[in-house]
Amino acid sequence: MLQLNSNQIAEIIPHRYPFALVDRIVDGEVGKWAKGIKCVTVNEPFFQGHFPQYHVMPGVLILEALAQVGAVAMLSMPENKGKIGLFGGIKNARFRKQVTPGDVLELECTIIKQKGPVAVAEAKATVDGKAAVTAELTFALAPNA
Repeated sequence: MLQLNSNQIAEIIPHRYPFALVDRIVDGEVGKWAKGIKCVTVNEPFFQGHFPQYHVMPGVLILEALAQVGAVAMLSMPENKGKIGLFGGIKNARFRKQVTPGDVLELECTIIKQKGPVAVAEAKATVDGKAAVTAELTFALAPNA
């Protein structure tokens, strides 16, 4: 069972403020899947411009948060220590529910296939059990320069 706090996540993936978009990993299996959470607050820097009069978390940042959860699952493997995960592709992204301040975004990413340094994952973000975003994500693992 994979459980990590924000400090432990920062030891695995290089993302830092304002791009550290996962607060905690609550469950998972190294190299296979992970589930994380993001507590969305009105203090997020992106709400200054998206949108000042109607706060909605940008869908691309939800996709990024999902990718970070998948990266934690992949980069937790001992053989991937020190690498970084890069987006290789996004397929069938669907935005089904707005994410707003006060929401707890539940992020799940399951690796469905892997060949060498490239992995494909099914990703789903939910709020209160309702789908907010679904997508298929492709990752490419690369050395961290």
